[in-house]
Amino acid sequence: MECGFLTFILLSLFAVYSSHSGMKDWDDVVVAREGMSTTLTCIDTTVKGAVALNWMGKSVGADEWKLVLSASEGTRFSGAASKASMQLKDSNFQDTGVFSLVFSPKMEDSGLYLCTIKQQERKWKERIILLVILTVTVLPAPTIPQQSTLQLIARVNTDIADTNITWVSPDGISLKSEKMPKIGTVAKLPQVQPTDSGIYGCRVHYWVNSRNSSPFTFDVNVNVANEVASFTNITNGPMISTATQAQTSFPLTCPSVNGDYVMLYWKPPDTKRETSMKFVHQYDRWRGSTMLTEQSKRLQLAGPPYNAEAGSFSFVLTPWIRDGGLYVCNVYFNDNIFSHWTMLSVMKVKTKRLSSKLVLSCQYSERSQVQSANWKLQSRLLDMSSTTLGTITTDVPLPITPDTAGNYTCTLKLKNGQTIWETQAVTLPPKSGRDVSPAPITTPSLPVSLCVLLLLVPLVAAAVGVLLWRQKHISDRGIEQSLSVHSGETENIYENPEDIRQAPPQGSVYMDLKPRGEDDVYKELERYEQCQSLSPTHISSSYSCHICSVPICSRRAL
Repeated sequence: MECGFLTFILLSLFAVYSSHSGMKDWDDVVVAREGMSTTLTCIDTTVKGAVALNWMGKSVGADEWKLVLSASEGTRFSGAASKASMQLKDSNFQDTGVFSLVFSPKMEDSGLYLCTIKQQERKWKERIILLVILTVTVLPAPTIPQQSTLQLIARVNTDIADTNITWVSPDGISLKSEKMPKIGTVAKLPQVQPTDSGIYGCRVHYWVNSRNSSPFTFDVNVNVANEVASFTNITNGPMISTATQAQTSFPLTCPSVNGDYVMLYWKPPDTKRETSMKFVHQYDRWRGSTMLTEQSKRLQLAGPPYNAEAGSFSFVLTPWIRDGGLYVCNVYFNDNIFSHWTMLSVMKVKTKRLSSKLVLSCQYSERSQVQSANWKLQSRLLDMSSTTLGTITTDVPLPITPDTAGNYTCTLKLKNGQTIWETQAVTLPPKSGRDVSPAPITTPSLPVSLCVLLLLVPLVAAAVGVLLWRQKHISDRGIEQSLSVHSGETENIYENPEDIRQAPPQGSVYMDLKPRGEDDVYKELERYEQCQSLSPTHISSSYSCHICSVPICSRRAL
């Protein structure tokens, strides 16, 4: 029981200590520039009459308060911590209730200030103010040469207050700024021009009692001179000699320093004049601006591990053959230049087919750093020719044979010993016949309406056929009945046409038959004609009705 009680007491004390340790030891924050008049505000208009005022101060982290100024009706006393410039803002404070303290602080005057108001020996009001000293620096000073880098630096001497510093241009636009250790909050404008002259504002925000107070604003006048800056502090790194294939990504490295902006220059390949250097690309990380040229379309700022927005620069080039040459990458930091040079050769292999041969050409730029170039088939060195500087060719007779098929490699060797190559595969032609697959047969598609019509045609034809067969069947029955009546026979003599064709002709009778009515009974017309004039090949064993209008020559026994 006693152990639990002690634990509760300890936890309670710890909670109380934690809550108090997280509390601020001041009621307000005042930011002041060193040497400028500053007011520490302490006002209470509710107290009147005979009052006593004490201002005391101590540095941040100190335990003991020291008297700065003491005043009462008719008497004033300055303590050991007082400065020559310290005075009350209103000497008639007993009537107005304004007890504020005014002075021009120095860097060592920052810290905590306590305003205590007493009346009749009773403490009436107490207020603690944190004084923060701000230092503002403009470089270069006193005037800024053109093309130089303007630096605006602001720093507070204590970080115990939650302060935030921003810089604003004369147009009221917030500038990109960074908080740098042991330096302060920095904003830069590289390559300034006379149009950049004007009044720049430094704004300091702070938090008091979980609220963001109104910012303190300090103005800085910037004047850009007519003279142009001369950059003499240049650090040159070693020049790199290298080569790459055309249309492949190649890294163009820059000095490994964090800079303000980067500029890339280029001297075209196989030229000797230094005056032929051309501007290619520029990126200003403070302004967030980029300047490009036509060649910049094949250039881009490199990604991780590089970070251009933080000042770590490098490029990636996807070159054409004519993009070889000398590349100079200059990184600028506070008007200091760090330079990196790269001599680049670019090679490209091309194939041209003629009637009797295949011409393989290997083209390369920046010949000054190329020691040798050759063509090889596998490991065998080939005969070569060169009609143009920077190009070697070799011929492959046509047709391609197993001896001439294979990987043809062009190899460049630089003067520094580095080698680079590109391979062109030459393959045998496909075998005729078996290797040639027949062309696929494509069946044209028919319109939907035509497909429907084609489906209906056989159905209609079938229906008509059934109808004709039925009518023919009915006609046959009628004729058979009629002839049977006249002959007196019970069997139809026309049922076997082959018997009639083979029988000798004994006379024929021509008959027209027409139906008597709906009973399918046909009568024999009175007109008879002999069919002896017809040849046997014209005698048909079949007959048709009057509907078909086909006369029939038939043979019957008399």
